[in-house]
Amino acid sequence: MALNVPGVIVMGIFYLLVLGTGIWASFKSKKKQKKSAATGMEMALLGNRSINWVVGIFTLTASWVGGAFIVGTVEMMCTPSLGLIWTTVSMMGFSSSCVLGGLVLAKPMRERNYVTMLDPFHIKYGKAITAGLSLASVVNDVVLLSTTLIGLGGMMSVVLDLPFTVCMWISSAVTVTYTLLGGLYSVAYTDIIQLILVFIGLCICVPFVLTSPSTLDIGQTLMNNTLNAPWIGQPELKKTWLMIDHFVLLAVKSMGSQYFHQRTLSASSPSTARITCIAAGFLLLLFGIPPTLLGAAVSSTDWNQTTYGSPSPYERGEAAMALPIALQHLTPTFISIIGIGCVAAAVMSSADSVLLAAASVFTSDIYKSILRPQASDRENQWVIRVSVVVVGLIGTSLTGLKNSIIMFWFLGAEISSIIIFPQLLCVVYFNICNGYGAVMGFLVGVTIRLLSGDKSMGLEPVIYFPGCTLEDGIHVQYAPIKTISILCTVAAILLFSYLASVLFNKGVLPEKWDVFKVKAQHSPVPLSPVGGATEDNEEEKLKSLSD
Repeated sequence: MALNVPGVIVMGIFYLLVLGTGIWASFKSKKKQKKSAATGMEMALLGNRSINWVVGIFTLTASWVGGAFIVGTVEMMCTPSLGLIWTTVSMMGFSSSCVLGGLVLAKPMRERNYVTMLDPFHIKYGKAITAGLSLASVVNDVVLLSTTLIGLGGMMSVVLDLPFTVCMWISSAVTVTYTLLGGLYSVAYTDIIQLILVFIGLCICVPFVLTSPSTLDIGQTLMNNTLNAPWIGQPELKKTWLMIDHFVLLAVKSMGSQYFHQRTLSASSPSTARITCIAAGFLLLLFGIPPTLLGAAVSSTDWNQTTYGSPSPYERGEAAMALPIALQHLTPTFISIIGIGCVAAAVMSSADSVLLAAASVFTSDIYKSILRPQASDRENQWVIRVSVVVVGLIGTSLTGLKNSIIMFWFLGAEISSIIIFPQLLCVVYFNICNGYGAVMGFLVGVTIRLLSGDKSMGLEPVIYFPGCTLEDGIHVQYAPIKTISILCTVAAILLFSYLASVLFNKGVLPEKWDVFKVKAQHSPVPLSPVGGATEDNEEEKLKSLSD
């Protein structure tokens, strides 16, 4: 296959459009900074907390609807063991993640004017634990960046016949450039353009794929084993707990991700932050429809009638490339180019979010709070820029692994859900929490998760939960092990925090052993939530956290 010159030209125009929008937004950011007298760091990371609900909904939705979301959904739909059932569970999980984030954490965190989601840890636990959680957050963002870029690289290499690495580095360079120039403002306003292009592009591609002469009626192939396995998936009663586990993992994922909190913390008010999350949660469902239909079409195609030939992408082990293969062989050339532009827009809208999220955490919670508290605003701005470049380089380099998009996707979800979310929930809502509980919670949660085994990582289970069976020489857990890990983490944080507080405050253990200064905090209180903060009592709550 020769280089698709028209496609390359169209992609070049698209990249220039996005880059131009980012540059324009950077000038807008500088003008707004001069009028408001905001610091450069606050402007770059939070847009001076002036993002209204319209822009907020667009940018939060765009941060979710990335290359992994679109390409991964098609991959899931054409995988017989997953299909529509698991795709629906995933979509509901994504939507619930935004809605729950808005209801549970958006308002109290915005009212307390945090800069990143790690700020409450710094106030409550100090530097050591905050540094550890900050590193986990940065690793999560790097994994997410790789996931989004893999989705784009696969499509461009198939449709445009460009080398995979070239596609990766060009896309990454454009994203890094406009993120460097304007920070959150550039990210937010380019997200608007990108999300519009994603919606229009997908809506154009779907009819062509569904009406292709090689594609059967998806209604007939939903539950019938015709050319390929039914795309409804394989509903099995024994997998019920696995689906619930999958839903819970995705439903709490965003609450452990900095890119989500960056949107809520930059909102113009706490109520705007909450509205943004809830609206974005429902909008996500709308954007999930086109890739679901495309996946159904892939599973309903007689590939022997196409230039691709038999067997199907799934049978060839190319399910991760199902979307670009479908666009290349089931649509006219110009439509496949539109599809590429659509995924490129989605990829950059997510990539810029995780770039800025990682830079925010490193600059605010590691460099400024731990390494150089005396750093000037100008120095912090340079750290933000360097962080964006370094994260971009590392994330893009990892795309050479070319692993399944779904595997990378779920790895990031587990870091957010099992390691970060329980810690954040407890530190925001429970006064009893302290450093000892945080450390033990991390150890208990991660240990249980690893001992439960993981097929994708080649880990055999050590703990056999009820329902664990031996299949093809491999033990398969049918219990909700991820949900169990999350609950155990929360329980361990609260239990060990309370025990440490009792032991040190009652003198059972000497004060010189108290490395996390529990003695200096309040005496033990019942394990009840703190409750939502309000602007009137905010100063008092922050003072109580830092005592």
